[in-house]
Order: sequence, then structure tokens, then C-alpha cells
Amino acid sequence: MFHEIRFPTAIAFHSHGGPERKTEIVTLASGYEERNGVWSASRRRYDVGYGVKTLDDMHAVLAFFEARAGRLYGFRFKDFADCKSCAPSAAITPRDQAIGTGDGSTKVFALTKTYASGPAVFTRAIAKPVAGSLRVAVNGVEQSGFTLDSTTGLVTFATAPASGVSISAGFEFDVPVRFDTDTLSINLAAFAAGDIASIPLVEIRL
Repeated sequence: MFHEIRFPTAIAFHSHGGPERKTEIVTLASGYEERNGVWSASRRRYDVGYGVKTLDDMHAVLAFFEARAGRLYGFRFKDFADCKSCAPSAAITPRDQAIGTGDGSTKVFALTKTYASGPAVFTRAIAKPVAGSLRVAVNGVEQSGFTLDSTTGLVTFATAPASGVSISAGFEFDVPVRFDTDTLSINLAAFAAGDIASIPLVEIRL
């Protein structure tokens, strides 16, 4: 169950958090370790309580929380540290991310973002792109004959790209999350201000 609505960005800007992994580590009698990555992909966690500075902020969060029924419904969240196909300060181009290779018949391609460091890479599925932000290129040439489903991250070409051609894309995107609590603990510290010590969010798989 998911609502296609974004958490208030002014409050999200002051959040903290990021990706987490799940790794099982066994220390052997020799002192060496055996490590096993349980998850194939990372999952992000955030706390947006730091963004609540006024009673109006608190009211906005309360309304958003109630409308999502606590942990029941997922929603969009803008992670300002990682919300583009490129670096946060860079301009999006249609050549930012490789998303596939044409075979002459396939018309639908899924958006992804690749993180690389040295020889290691991780490719992340992007399911919640921002409508109107997508730019697409075939063999480096920007295209216009495509549509985007911003609720799934699927790009559909009017005509299937030819066999062997590279397909790339640039875009903005949100993270699909839910509240990780069914309770908001409100502190009315002053007449015109207050805070909610912790408002945890967790990424959801779609």
C-alpha cells in the first residue's frame, strides 16, 4: 500500500540517515572472520524529527502521519544527499546512467543508478523517479519518443531501440519509505515552538 505523495521537503532537508546493510560476521577460533552479506541491496533509514522547528511544522507532520495511518502506507521521501542520477550539485544529463542495451524488440527499460568505487559496483533499482525530470539518450543522442511511469520507474519507448545500442538516462528520484513508528511523541517546549524528538522512516521494497 503506497501513497504517491512526498514528505514535506522543508522538513526532510534537516533529516539525518542513509543506507544500511545487513552483514553476518562469525569470528573463528583462529581470529579470522567469515562475513556474509544477508541483503543483496541496501536499505535506507532516516530520522526527520530534527526538521520540526515550529508548531506549523509539527502540524504538517501530524497531518501527514495521520493521513498515512502511521506505518500502514508508504510514501515518497527526498533524500537531499542522493536524489539525482548524478552528484547533488551537478546538472542532470541524458547520459548519466546506463540502463540497458537495445535488442531490436524490447521497448521497456527500468531506471537504475550505479554506485562504483574501484572495481566494485552496486546497481540500485529506482522505482520512484520524479515526473518531468527524465532525460533519455540512445547511443549518446538525446531522445523524445518515450514515456515514463513515475510510479514504477519503467521507461517505454515508442519504437524499440536497435540491437546493440546503449540506452542511458538522467533523472531525479525519491525514496519509497514508511514511518517506522506508530507513535509520535510531541514536546511543546515553548508557546510557538516544539519538537518531536524522533520521527524514524525506513525504506520499503517495492
